[in-house]
Amino acid sequence: MKNLLVIGYVWPEPTSSAAGSRMLQLLHFFLAENYNITFATTATQSQHAFDLKTLGIETTKIELNNTSFDNFLKKIQPEIVLFDRFMIEEQYGWRVDVICPEAIKILDTEDLHFLRNARKKALRTKTDLNKLMLNSDVAKREIASIYRCDLSLIISKIEMDLLTSIFKIPAEVIEYLPYLLDTEEIEKVAHSPSFQERQDFMFIGNFLHEPNWQTTLHLKQKIWPEIKQKLPEAKLHIYGAYASDKVYQLQNKKEGFVVHGRADTVDEVMQNHRILLAPIQFGAGLKGKMVDAMQNGLVSVTTPIGAEGISENHRWNGFICTSDDEIIDKAIQIYHDEEEWISRQKLGKAILKDKFSALNFTAAFQEKLIALKKNLTEHRSKNFIGTMLKFHNNRSTYFMSKFIEEKEKNKRNEYHT
Repeated sequence: MKNLLVIGYVWPEPTSSAAGSRMLQLLHFFLAENYNITFATTATQSQHAFDLKTLGIETTKIELNNTSFDNFLKKIQPEIVLFDRFMIEEQYGWRVDVICPEAIKILDTEDLHFLRNARKKALRTKTDLNKLMLNSDVAKREIASIYRCDLSLIISKIEMDLLTSIFKIPAEVIEYLPYLLDTEEIEKVAHSPSFQERQDFMFIGNFLHEPNWQTTLHLKQKIWPEIKQKLPEAKLHIYGAYASDKVYQLQNKKEGFVVHGRADTVDEVMQNHRILLAPIQFGAGLKGKMVDAMQNGLVSVTTPIGAEGISENHRWNGFICTSDDEIIDKAIQIYHDEEEWISRQKLGKAILKDKFSALNFTAAFQEKLIALKKNLTEHRSKNFIGTMLKFHNNRSTYFMSKFIEEKEKNKRNEYHT
């Protein structure tokens, strides 16, 4: 049996975030490839975490800066180690290099964190995006992590192009792997409620994710008052996990602005409503809510950032708008235009089939893994920058980790004396 170790940033919560759904898709892929999977994390398991044991996946709690992780690695001897985001590779990658040097190291970026951060700053300061990225400490860390791994999974073609053109990342160390949907997930739109069975607008997003809070605030202050004036009978429903008091304080039922918090099921709330209103101003990767909307027959009005990595040539299950005025106009237009709404809904299904059918991507990923196993030494020899970064990172991280470990050990000894 082949062993895969996944080191998670958090426990997968598919009902809370697209990142949780993405992790489950990867786990299902490796299960289908007959891997024995262990999921390890330092994070505390919440009540909304997916029960991985139902899939036959072993789970374990690990510690930072502790040699117990080395012993853990020696015990399971993974053929592949999958890091959930670059911060995890920074913490544990060097230990994998030392204990299991032949293990294939894969980084799942989720999205490019430095891109999201730079876009946020560019929006606020009106500074050139490329200048912000190239001078970003987060970019330096994330790009270094990509180089140190044998393969990094990139969820968006926009990000693939960015990595190869701006940062000159070799194509051999990155793999385009978007959301992976099976036929049933794509076809469920055909069974969703009709235009007449739906009402109102909605937005949804995990509120631990800053772009979702900023979008909700923008809806409250700029977008919704104008739509409400033209559609007095309509309401805007806000859903999302981990909504704080500041989110609930935005609620005003007289204005038709209703905050629900966590949705019991994404499918149910999306199938109740007519329009996903998502004026997303910054972010990176793919927006899971947009894919969910297409699956549930929910037409959306969004921005180029919201549609990024999904739309090509402005092909969309609704409208992609470049200004607040356009968002408002298109939202009002399609809310009452049943014929246009149905046409856009059908387009969403076509986009899902073209862009996210698992059949279009899993074979290439399988072949990539086979090639890595056969030619790992040659693959690494061509990645001199990665080798160099591992050398310097492993030395510096090793001494820092040992320092922290000794410090914690002395604290425990003092406590017991």
